[in-house]
Amino acid sequence: MANLKDIRDRIVSVKNTRKITEAMRLVAAAKVRRAQEQVLRSRPFADRLARVLENIQSRMSFEMADAPLLKTNDLKTITLLAVTGDRGLCGGYNSNIIKRTEQRYAELNGQGYNVDLVLIGRKAITYFNNRSSQYTIRATFTGLEQVPTSDDAESITTEVLAEFLSQSTDRIEVIYTKFINLVSCNPVVQTLLPLDPQGIAEADDEIFRLTTKDSRLTVEKGVGPANEQPPLPSDIIFEQSPEQLLNALLPLYLQNQMLRALQESAASELASRMTAMNNASDNAKALAKTLTLDYNKARQAAITQEILEVVGGSCS
Repeated sequence: MANLKDIRDRIVSVKNTRKITEAMRLVAAAKVRRAQEQVLRSRPFADRLARVLENIQSRMSFEMADAPLLKTNDLKTITLLAVTGDRGLCGGYNSNIIKRTEQRYAELNGQGYNVDLVLIGRKAITYFNNRSSQYTIRATFTGLEQVPTSDDAESITTEVLAEFLSQSTDRIEVIYTKFINLVSCNPVVQTLLPLDPQGIAEADDEIFRLTTKDSRLTVEKGVGPANEQPPLPSDIIFEQSPEQLLNALLPLYLQNQMLRALQESAASELASRMTAMNNASDNAKALAKTLTLDYNKARQAAITQEILEVVGGSCS
């Protein structure tokens, strides 16, 4: 009977674990919805900023502008900005970024550049701090909101901007996870500084929608509307010179780029956590079913053994 009690206790434990993983999946799903709403709320500002930069670009050549954020220096030092999460239980989300950062670090080192790291998220900080003899860490950021805000992006942007303007680094690349769909998130490398605003007018933007299918929560990728802000009139007159406008607007554009990278990463983390918790719930359900069968078999065997003992005793 002790064996039966062990199996019964394990069934209860597995079912309780499934309740926890299912609750975590639902929480991640609710936060995915919040992340989407934040992306949609931030789009009008990004669209208007893109329109202004487009108008300035149409009147001057950015290559000729005296803007520090557009200057390309001789590459000697490159900073990698890695974006991970503060928590685990989200599949391969954190490990994929860490592996991609290690690959990029080794690649640039092999080309003779000095490489250092700016780390966002407790997982990356812990991993690379444990290997501090192999990697140079310039700065770390942790404790960001689960759904990133403009304040989070501003604090990071201020740090990397100061490093770039002081010429302590010649190039800054951000490594983050681009949200594709619920089960697919792709680590990408994007040059953050120096800025290249030639491609600011993207035709469409990817968004993600939380929906239900067969009574299950799912996330579907959709295509958002193009820039909804109307083009600026061609006869508009700027009081400031184009260089002054660029020096004022490009930091905002940089902050917006950083915010979008954080939002993509947050959406990817939440989607990965949803998938991981959904798989854990399914595995717990299957394990509980298997254990129930084992319990029934063991119980039936015990009952049969007791009957045989009673019959044997009566015959003797």
